[in-house]
Amino acid sequence: QVQLVESGGGLVQPGGSLRLSCVASGFVFSTSPVGWYRSVIENQRDLVAVVTTGNWTNYSASVKGRFTASRDNAKSMVYLQMDSLKPEDTAVYYCHTYTQGRDHWGQGTQVTVSS
Repeated sequence: QVQLVESGGGLVQPGGSLRLSCVASGFVFSTSPVGWYRSVIENQRDLVAVVTTGNWTNYSASVKGRFTASRDNAKSMVYLQMDSLKPEDTAVYYCHTYTQGRDHWGQGTQVTVSS
């Protein structure tokens, strides 16, 4: 059974940094793309970053240059380093993969950027 478990969310001031982590299990991690989405509106999730099996990364325009996504295949982990955070980055962040014929999501972790 595919499982994705996020951690690392919290409250941070504008301009600060946070690092999200996601541990994956139940599938062959090294052969699946992984990434991060975020949700402000219920039932709507927007792409933040994706890391392919070849370690190619792609970012949404709103986070490019501030966020860095990475993966560690040996540990089945996905990371999202978030720097220069803005209030508009406030959202629930979800770890994602597409494997075994469908999308899989973590339970989400709240990130709040506020002074």
